[in-house]
Amino acid sequence: MELSIGTPALLFSTVSLLMIAFTNRFMSMASLIRGLHEKFQKNPDDSIRMQIDNLRLRMKLIQRMQIIAIISLILSVVCMFLLFMNQQLIARWFFGIGLLGMSISLALSAWEITISTKALEVELSDMEEIINKRK
Repeated sequence: MELSIGTPALLFSTVSLLMIAFTNRFMSMASLIRGLHEKFQKNPDDSIRMQIDNLRLRMKLIQRMQIIAIISLILSVVCMFLLFMNQQLIARWFFGIGLLGMSISLALSAWEITISTKALEVELSDMEEIINKRK
């Protein structure tokens, strides 16, 4: 199989879009953490503590997703350089490792999404408790 220089270049747009999505997640979490910090200062609550633990894990995952995506992009650049230097075999390895990194980054993203869903469940359960008390 012949690997052309355009193939690893396709990862550039993919990684760019993923980095925008990961950064948006991080920014929304930063805003949420600031709001929770303020809430926690006024009224330390177990549900807020659970959300804080959840957000800490999500932040670590997003950081790892971003780092792995960046490494994947760097590997694609090296792959393109190796193709330019006519080093097909080594270039294929770099491209394969870059694709593997991208897959890992996407898997971490899926994990982070499931964790964020659990955080929303905490919020919903708090509201349900208030509603049930009013009945």
